[in-house]
Amino acid sequence: MNLIEELRWRGMFHDMMPGTDEHLRQNAPITGYIGFDPTASSLHIGNLATIMLLVHLQRAGHRPLALVGGATGMIGDPSGKSAERNLLDEEALRRNQAGIQAQLEKFLDFNDSPTGARVVNNYDWFKEFGFLQFLREVGKHLTVNYMMAKDSVKRRISGNEESGAEGLSYTEFSYQLLQGYDFFHLYKELGTTLQMGASDQWGNITTGTELIRRMSGGEGKAYALTGQLITKADGTKYGKSETGTVWLDSTMTSPYQFYQFFLRAEDADAPRLIRVFTLLPQAEIEALEAEHAQAPHLRVLQKALAKDVTIRVHSEEAYEAALAASQVLFGGGELSSLDEATLLDVFAGVPHVEVSRALLPELNAVTLLSEATNAVVFSSKGEAKKMIQGGGVSLNRVKVIPDQMALDVPLLLDKYFVAQRGKKNYFLIKLV
Repeated sequence: MNLIEELRWRGMFHDMMPGTDEHLRQNAPITGYIGFDPTASSLHIGNLATIMLLVHLQRAGHRPLALVGGATGMIGDPSGKSAERNLLDEEALRRNQAGIQAQLEKFLDFNDSPTGARVVNNYDWFKEFGFLQFLREVGKHLTVNYMMAKDSVKRRISGNEESGAEGLSYTEFSYQLLQGYDFFHLYKELGTTLQMGASDQWGNITTGTELIRRMSGGEGKAYALTGQLITKADGTKYGKSETGTVWLDSTMTSPYQFYQFFLRAEDADAPRLIRVFTLLPQAEIEALEAEHAQAPHLRVLQKALAKDVTIRVHSEEAYEAALAASQVLFGGGELSSLDEATLLDVFAGVPHVEVSRALLPELNAVTLLSEATNAVVFSSKGEAKKMIQGGGVSLNRVKVIPDQMALDVPLLLDKYFVAQRGKKNYFLIKLV
């Protein structure tokens, strides 16, 4: 497999330094790396696109390194930012690094072979590197003019109010020098000759290749390759849902929410997303696209995308649970099959109301769904009775009649009713 060709047909390729393709072809296996900023305990969907660059590097017969920036994470990269971030302490960074490494191990093959993946932490070589020593050994090799010419610096250093920029601190200004030294260190110690990243990292990456050239007396040669930033068809950033960032950690974004995020992808976005986030071959993807074009309402592309990514990020079991939960809401699956966390996940966007458990023996369906629920489900007993008589109301998927006592309907998890009014209106009632 040729890495560049693979990235091109998947729409993942953005740019590379001259000679990169030849270097990959003629020197396999080469060692390439990508840096990950440990500012959270989990990576997110945006990072996943970058992880896939490492996955394809390894599949092409090369060795991937993932650099978790324990040192640079204490500063923060100014690329794509308009304001300086809060700085984390070492304990928080170590905790975040552990979570990130566990996630990377789901995608990359870690072994002792020439192509086995490895995680490194730049805090290990920066922790004993004194400030004066760094200036003498590293800082002298790059001019301020060179560093200020980078787009990420120029955008921030202007500090104009219209762009929302707040200027650039010296701390952030030094970031490219630190990242550049990372590349030099990995070049010298591990023979790393390629750094990859998203397109907004081009300036930082090429600083590294220049530093390698200068610090090795003009003899060192290293390469840069960037992938496309993942955006929606309308140009907006991809990776956030209505509730915020989509994380790879199941405690931060549940498998159900994760599955739904991909399932809801717009038709215009799905062809690109399935190329970037899955390893499905070109012929299979094109067959899915043809099938999708015949019946877009079946969302064949989105279902294939959501299934593949959910299984690889979480597990087959998590995918099956997410699928079952989706069918509960949209396909009539069994409510009783859901645990409490998934039940609350599925009905997170519907009105919630609490009812005193002590009142339950006295409530029939009409009263429960009107007065007892503070008119959230029905505004009056009359309205509730009319719709119940018409057969349009259920509790926990059981059709109810006006005089039916609420106690006659089996509770979910001994404390929940899912009330359904018509085909699409759901309410979650909790006994307290």
